[in-house]
Amino acid sequence: MSATTARPGDPVEAYAADLAGALHGPARAKARLIEELRDGLADTAQAYTRDGTPYEDAVRQAVREFGTPDELAPGCQRELTIAQARHTARSVVLTAPFLLACWYTLLNSGTGGGAGTGQLLAIHLAGVAGVDALLAATALAASGTLARRLPTPHRLPLVVAWAGTTASISMALATLALAVAALLAANWPLIALACALAATSHALTAPSARACRRCARLPA
Repeated sequence: MSATTARPGDPVEAYAADLAGALHGPARAKARLIEELRDGLADTAQAYTRDGTPYEDAVRQAVREFGTPDELAPGCQRELTIAQARHTARSVVLTAPFLLACWYTLLNSGTGGGAGTGQLLAIHLAGVAGVDALLAATALAASGTLARRLPTPHRLPLVVAWAGTTASISMALATLALAVAALLAANWPLIALACALAATSHALTAPSARACRRCARLPA
């Protein structure tokens, strides 16, 4: 942390607030990024004050050296967009097994006349789970290990955003289908449990996918 003590009206804090207001992404990653930039700016300003420069002038010199919030925002947003894409991709990878479990449960629900429809939906859910999991795993690799050697594809966050959206919609459909199946099947406790898991997975994935879509549309 910087040794500079923040005070009301501190231009360093105003700088950090302006930059934070221009950025969107995972809260923890955003807070860490803003803190690093704020501390770096404060330390640079403090170095100027040790040479006798008044504090306000020192901050202005530090800003010229660092760049204004408007100048830094695109690069910072790109970093946060990748972080959000990775967050969403992890959510999809974690929820894909639940889609497969829903597929298995619907296939074996034995809901009489509605079984054919349930089984058809289950097959589609399994396909969605496989495709989404593959896309998410590829995105994690492309923005993680492979990013050290190759540039991250510009469209990757958008692809992840829609993979997450598709997964969340599939979870919502699975929740509805399982709720109906629980009313008709003899093994309703198991199906009701699967329904609750599907609903929980949807609640976890949908907000992350929505945030990823928002980040992917921002200039970076």
